[in-house]
Amino acid sequence: MAVFVVDKHHKPLMPCSEKRARLLLNRKKARIHSIYPFVIRLVNRTAEESILQPVRCKIDPGSKTTGIALVREDREQQSVLSLMELTHRGNTIRESLQTRASLRRRRRSALRYRPKRFANRKKPKGWLAPSLTHRLHTTLTWIRRLQKGIP
Repeated sequence: MAVFVVDKHHKPLMPCSEKRARLLLNRKKARIHSIYPFVIRLVNRTAEESILQPVRCKIDPGSKTTGIALVREDREQQSVLSLMELTHRGNTIRESLQTRASLRRRRRSALRYRPKRFANRKKPKGWLAPSLTHRLHTTLTWIRRLQKGIP
């Protein structure tokens, strides 16, 4: 697993290994910038002094989990810097919406007869199910978080 690194002006640098990050922290050449994802900030280095390589973020979307890989691209080969797996809450969201609908039905039938409302049945254009919206937003949020730590 790679540790993300930023310079003293919070500009992203190339990730380093866990061992190198530990050494930098012990020698007081770096400080902890963020815990989750773990990012260290170098005390005396800037992005202009460093050599940066192109890094690509690859996504494998799935219904229950989404895989995210950060890959360093050389001329001929690609090497993996970091792998992540996001677990989605789609099933939990669906169950909570079903529970809410059943409670609403119970309230409607408990007091007196109250007809259903039909004016609010049309879905707006571009509508996505709440479980899909959650999957999309969490994936985009993690991509934005990773962009802050990767050049």
